[in-house]
Amino acid sequence: MIYKSRVRKLLLITSALFLLCVSPCLLLTADARGKRSKTSSRGRAAKETRSRKSKKGDRSVVVKRQRGESRRAARRRAEAARLAAIARQRAIDEALRERVQTLIANDDLAGEDPEVRRVAVEALGKRAGTVVVMDPQTGRIYSIVNQEWALSEGFKPCSTIKLVTGLAGLSESVIDPSNPTTVSSHTGVELTKALAYSSNEYFQQVGGQVGFDKLISYARLLGLGERTGINAQNESAGRLPELKSGFALNRMSSHGDDFEVTAVQLATLVSAMGNGGRLLTPYIARTPQDEIRLQNRVRWRIDIDPDMWRYMVPGMVGAVNYGSGRRAYDPAQTVAGKTGTCIEEGKWVGLFTSYAPLANPRLAVVVIARGSDGRSHYPAAVAGRIYRELSGRFGTVNGLQLATRNLNHPDLDSEDDESDEIEATENQGQRKPWWGNSKVRRVLMPIPKKSDRNVTAPTPTPFSSAVQKRPRRVVSENRQSPR
Repeated sequence: MIYKSRVRKLLLITSALFLLCVSPCLLLTADARGKRSKTSSRGRAAKETRSRKSKKGDRSVVVKRQRGESRRAARRRAEAARLAAIARQRAIDEALRERVQTLIANDDLAGEDPEVRRVAVEALGKRAGTVVVMDPQTGRIYSIVNQEWALSEGFKPCSTIKLVTGLAGLSESVIDPSNPTTVSSHTGVELTKALAYSSNEYFQQVGGQVGFDKLISYARLLGLGERTGINAQNESAGRLPELKSGFALNRMSSHGDDFEVTAVQLATLVSAMGNGGRLLTPYIARTPQDEIRLQNRVRWRIDIDPDMWRYMVPGMVGAVNYGSGRRAYDPAQTVAGKTGTCIEEGKWVGLFTSYAPLANPRLAVVVIARGSDGRSHYPAAVAGRIYRELSGRFGTVNGLQLATRNLNHPDLDSEDDESDEIEATENQGQRKPWWGNSKVRRVLMPIPKKSDRNVTAPTPTPFSSAVQKRPRRVVSENRQSPR
């Protein structure tokens, strides 16, 4: 019994020792199994994730490839559309140019000056446009290239309407030449720069302050909306806008919205600016008798203070010397002009109206072009070629140049910073310039400031006096005065 009891104890002790030795191993094995299980699960999860990412990546690559192909196809379509639009525009331009060449071939050359005609035709070339060359002192028409357009076709004046807006603003004291920032929100922008660079905002503010009725009255006073009376058939009277206000009035003041002007009307308008306010009746001297009978016919004298004309001169000269009309520059003489470029009924229109020389104007040149030929100030280039080629005949020996400085404008180079006074000696037998002084400064503003004058400058003529004192008719007393 004692032996069995000891054997039993020994077995219990052995079993206990076995369990003590085997249990950690079992635990380690189970833990290893658990870790392997977890690792295996993570591996499978990672594998599945990689698989999903791979599939997603494949799909992303496919989508990117499709998007790239779509963008390339869109660019190809856009380029094809662009080329097609260019081809259509070229076809339209060529058709318009061919039509103009046909019209020019049908011009009546009776009374045309052969040299001026040749120069004007060559300057216009094969472009779609019209040219008027006129004597701003007598009203004689030297040449009209494309008479159909010049006489019968009405054009949107675009920025050339700013000549009317500027004169109205000066006469109505909206523009104060002694205070450059009166009507402009931009520091340093004043009438001269606004004209030279054709600032829309400036003239929109001026027109808005002048008002519709007064602005239209000045347009009538300058000959718009009425036939010039030229001795030619089928002349158009153009068109004046109907009542406008707000933004529409501002746009009308800067872009000429709803105006229609003819090239001959612009020629008489700019001639009046060059000769001191005489609105002439243009004429074609088909016979020697016409030259005697028709010259110097004054429709009316524009009742505007002479200072108002003078204040416009520096900006018009600046437009040609360094501004928007630089392509009309003539180194032999001073050209005063105004550019205009805008869209009319979906087509480009370009205009340039001008006179030269400044000291003794002998030519007024107006160029109007349509379509692509109306862009990039091509009309100014045509006028510039005419002035340069005819300067030997119509220019002055002393090439008086104004506004040769760039006024520190950021878009211009500053090669000439001189401010010398240039003596403008008049040739024997030439008329004295209407604007007076023979000495002018080469710094854009030949007009003396009010503070520098020994006498008080005349107060700008108010609009009411311009209406009450109708211009005196020189010829045709039975004709009605401008409305």
